[in-house]
Amino acid sequence: MNSGTRKKIKIAEVVTRLDWSGAPDIVEIICGRLDPAIYDVTLIYGLTRHPSAKTEEFLKRSSGKITMIPYLKRDVSIFEDLAALTRLYGIFRRKKFDIVHTHTAKAGFLGRIAARLAGTPAVIHTPHGHDFYGYFGSLGSWFVIILEKIAALFADRIVVLTAIEKMDMLHYRICPAGKIEAIKSGIDFSGFEKSDEEIAKKRSEFGIGPDDHVVGMVGRLESIKGFEYFIDSAKIVLNSISDTRFLIVGEGALRSSLEERARRLGIEDKVIFTGWREDMPLVISILDVLVLASLNEAVGRVLLEAGAAGKPTVATAVGGIPEIIRDGETGILVPPRDPKGIAAAVTGLLKDENKRRTMGFAAKAWIKSNFNEDKMVNDIDNIYRELTDI
Repeated sequence: MNSGTRKKIKIAEVVTRLDWSGAPDIVEIICGRLDPAIYDVTLIYGLTRHPSAKTEEFLKRSSGKITMIPYLKRDVSIFEDLAALTRLYGIFRRKKFDIVHTHTAKAGFLGRIAARLAGTPAVIHTPHGHDFYGYFGSLGSWFVIILEKIAALFADRIVVLTAIEKMDMLHYRICPAGKIEAIKSGIDFSGFEKSDEEIAKKRSEFGIGPDDHVVGMVGRLESIKGFEYFIDSAKIVLNSISDTRFLIVGEGALRSSLEERARRLGIEDKVIFTGWREDMPLVISILDVLVLASLNEAVGRVLLEAGAAGKPTVATAVGGIPEIIRDGETGILVPPRDPKGIAAAVTGLLKDENKRRTMGFAAKAWIKSNFNEDKMVNDIDNIYRELTDI
């Protein structure tokens, strides 16, 4: 239908929070790239303590089309969750959106229920995570699966980020196959080309010598990310390649214990805790190898960023990671909880510059061809159009 013959499609994009992570990047891309001649997009988000500079700038540009709900938080709280549910219901009822698209677990559970109760014609959910194992133990995981089955009843579509995630949803019988769409995560490739001068300056900032190898891991400092296995692998790598420095990029509840782990292993002078960084493309550019030691992961957006920067990756073969990393071609897959496996893969790459370069070139080509933000937005746009009969 010609967009000039009808009103704009009103959409609410709802996300639990806009702290540093992959979900806010995707939500911001969707909000910023949908055709404004067709869509009227409102962003609704929860309590956010650590927005990136990029997110803060995005919020300033979108100030007329955003709503923050302080009760919407990641942690479980019966009072605050009910308050958030009530607030979401009121917003959806009052603004009469044509589509509510929820993102992440908490916003997804509360938002889907609120949207359906408010009579929203089309409800879509994107998990941005893979919570069926690795997070909560067997009983907790069972409870999560039950909640997802219930929440799926309130959605018209569930958009996952990998085909593997779709297979897992079917395995756990979350909903029928016809309700699930797999759309690959997309990133903005601009900003990943860095000069030798920029790289040298950044290495110097971290106190890294010009001849040192650099291995890094990026993410929230939480158990599910497996940083302890990365630190244990660092000790093994240093036994054979002593001129290696290890970057841990991120913040979280485990920072003190991880710093203590490095001290206990006697490698604290080789491990650099950087905290969250606003200059991630440049930080990634100084790495020889990126490691992702997660126990579970829907995608691992940093894998896309490493590929865009032409860096090989050593990553655990969990969740959707095997769909991102082509084992032996763009990186190396290892089992979870296996510091010896991580160390062997990293050591092999550090000792073979040609292999690192070849894998890096292959990673860049693979990511650019398959994880483009234009294609992601186009695929999401097609779902929106289907559900609203544009």
